[in-house]
Amino acid sequence: MREFWVSSGHHLSRLDDSGALAVTDAMLLAWLARPEALPPPEACAAERALHARLSAAPRSAVAPDEIAAMADADARENWRHLIVFRDRLIAAGTVEGAYLAMVRERAAPPPLFLNQLTHMILRNALDGCDDPFTLRAAELFFRPQKASTLNGALTLADLELIEAREAEHAHAPLAAMLEPDPMAALDVMDQSNAWTWWSRSDAHSMALNFGGEPRSRAGLAAAIAAWLRHLMGLRVLVEPLADVADHDFRWYVGLDADASALGAALWRGETPPDDLTRRLIGLFRLHFLDPAQAAPALEGRPVYLLMAMTRDNVVRLKPQNLIVGLPLADAV
Repeated sequence: MREFWVSSGHHLSRLDDSGALAVTDAMLLAWLARPEALPPPEACAAERALHARLSAAPRSAVAPDEIAAMADADARENWRHLIVFRDRLIAAGTVEGAYLAMVRERAAPPPLFLNQLTHMILRNALDGCDDPFTLRAAELFFRPQKASTLNGALTLADLELIEAREAEHAHAPLAAMLEPDPMAALDVMDQSNAWTWWSRSDAHSMALNFGGEPRSRAGLAAAIAAWLRHLMGLRVLVEPLADVADHDFRWYVGLDADASALGAALWRGETPPDDLTRRLIGLFRLHFLDPAQAAPALEGRPVYLLMAMTRDNVVRLKPQNLIVGLPLADAV
């Protein structure tokens, strides 16, 4: 079996009897070793002492006064977030359980931690997947993307990578002249080069032809189905669609803030603003294969999933919207 997304940290866990990722000491220590948790050189003695104690015993209880004793206000805030997050993980026992509890209780951690959990869970859900298009499309779940038109097709590239290249250009005018568009220098996944994704899955350096390559959209649909099956035991069929015309948007889930606003307008029977409609880049139809899992009011109709980009052409998928937004039988 091919390895991928080592940076997710899934190898620091083990599977419990249900196939979920158990919260291990190794996993907790990895979060303590992140740059956001490591005390900087100027950190006070209280912060250094707490970090050292948890590095030796990552499940140790942390009293509020240990954080309150830290001299820096930002450090105190960061540590409060980190300890709440750690305690939720320990209480749940599994990464999947912690994620579901936090999302359902509208108590999601900061985006950095939420994306890390998503990365790990999706790595587990897609274990054994051998389709690079599905795996590359699945990166949208936890890596914001920059959208651009390349060779006439909507293309998505890793936002962090594009921003890094733009920063390099700002300090190297000659490089900017030779390569005015950072997106243009990236390899765009196609049938001939898809095999190279495996060797650079953690570099996120391959762009995705989302507008002109049907396998990219089918890959995202497959990732959505795998996500719901793994986390919630839902059996669904997800199909990519071409446009919003002639569809009944009585039941929909927006996969990001802009898509949610568009879906709300369509649900009300309104004509959405042209700007918002132009920014719709993904439309999917979801069918429950087991009708008993869907809310009775759905009456066999599909649920439409919408995905949009922001005004600055950034795609920030929110897979947690699927958890709380689908009309499920057990939510009635």
